[in-house]
Amino acid sequence: MPPDHPTATRSPTWSGFLPAQPAARSRDLLRSGGGALLGILLTAVIGRLALGADGDLPWIVAPMGASAVLLYCVPGSPLAQPWSVVVGNVASTLVGLAAAAVVDPAPAAAAVGVGVAIAVMIALRCLHPPGGACALVAALAPAAVTGHGVTFALWPVGLNSLVMVAVAVAFHRATGRAYPHVAPAAPVPTPEHAADAAATASRVGTDDVAAAMARLDQGLDVAPADVVALIREAEAQALDRRLGGLRCGAVMRTDVVTVTPGDSLFRVRLLINEHRVKALPVVDDDRRVVGIVAIVDLFNLDAGDLTPVHRLMTTDVATVHQDTPVADLVGLMVERGHRHVPVLDDDDRLVGLVARADLIGVLHRLLIEGGAATAGG
Repeated sequence: MPPDHPTATRSPTWSGFLPAQPAARSRDLLRSGGGALLGILLTAVIGRLALGADGDLPWIVAPMGASAVLLYCVPGSPLAQPWSVVVGNVASTLVGLAAAAVVDPAPAAAAVGVGVAIAVMIALRCLHPPGGACALVAALAPAAVTGHGVTFALWPVGLNSLVMVAVAVAFHRATGRAYPHVAPAAPVPTPEHAADAAATASRVGTDDVAAAMARLDQGLDVAPADVVALIREAEAQALDRRLGGLRCGAVMRTDVVTVTPGDSLFRVRLLINEHRVKALPVVDDDRRVVGIVAIVDLFNLDAGDLTPVHRLMTTDVATVHQDTPVADLVGLMVERGHRHVPVLDDDDRLVGLVARADLIGVLHRLLIEGGAATAGG
């Protein structure tokens, strides 16, 4: 196999032993360390209150320290999600207890417990590295602990895991980070945007990434949908750089014709014909966008239809701020199929509109200028 083939095995170099993680930002240091501190503190306090200080069972188990690393440093990892934390720790503890009961001597029980626990976690789709530690702790626990049997897996391991997850949910939401992590869904073109499907067919999708990960076989710990989202964001960043940081406020149309929810579809038709536009934002008395009505919505209606706009308008309207990078419109218009995107100010009031033709014009100018620069160089 050629050495440059994607699946070829490369010889390790000394650079592989150097730090592979990017430098951390100060806020990440504080958020991760502070979150772990709070999580362990509350878990220990609740465990002690629940189990008491003088019982045979510990009120917090050591693997919770490893769970804290995942929950507060990489909360987007599949290994750090609630199902993985709770089920992974509890199931692994049960395996460790079983190994301690049927396997002898202790070193063999420890090995069997960890090995089988990993296989069980993979089968249950709850792989959680601290689960291996839970299995080891259970397999080597003193008789005073293993004598409690299943109770040890539920109390304290299960209790600790549930508290850790509950604290992580509250902490991350309070600090502006989504947890549990849900991978972004790929946009599905609607029938009226079927023509856009061809434009996106050649772009990298979730299935492509999943196939590539399987082909590389490197055990990458990331969901394919997250990789796609990362690629999309990188593409938007690169396009934004090529556009010179151009913002929607610089390309939007400010002479926007609008209607209210109580206006009739007859009036909508008149305005569309008079101003030669293809869509009208629907705004309330404070100029806040509540919907949009397009010319395609009127195709099967009588010319004099007096139905109020609110009965036909689309309420799922994608909007952008006037400081939003123009590059972000590519995802809205190409992938999600929006042809007209209202632009809002700091008070969420309508100040403009960007149509697909406006975006095409900007990108066309970029191509012309880029081509001229290349020819001149």
